[in-house]
Amino acid sequence: MTVPRDIHQYLAQFEDIPGTRVFTAKRARQGYHLNQFAMSLMKPENRERWKTDEKAYLDQWPLSDDQKAAVLARDYNRMLDLGGNIYFLSKIFSTDGLSFVQAVSTMSGMTVADYRAMMNAGGRSPEGLRSKREQR
Repeated sequence: MTVPRDIHQYLAQFEDIPGTRVFTAKRARQGYHLNQFAMSLMKPENRERWKTDEKAYLDQWPLSDDQKAAVLARDYNRMLDLGGNIYFLSKIFSTDGLSFVQAVSTMSGMTVADYRAMMNAGGRSPEGLRSKREQR
């Protein structure tokens, strides 16, 4: 990838990678409160408050309605679209008792066994669709 002189043009290239959300400064700003909410679950007392009444706990955070809906639905792909960072979001699925492999398999549409087998075999092939624009 050649680096253009225009930063906006450069950053736009990251949006062309299929199945990938590059955590840019823009995405970090968009997801700041979502990620702070997720990090709050590191404290046992916050996890208990969350488990007692998820909606009430979530309403204490200045998240967008879309972010709240994604969290309550445990739609991790949508949370990523809305500025979530997987390392912060891991606090949510850990609180739910899920491993990284279990949570990420839901994001890929694969069973845990199939996802684990794919990763043990070296991950997804670099061959195939490399650009959303080229797919059209």
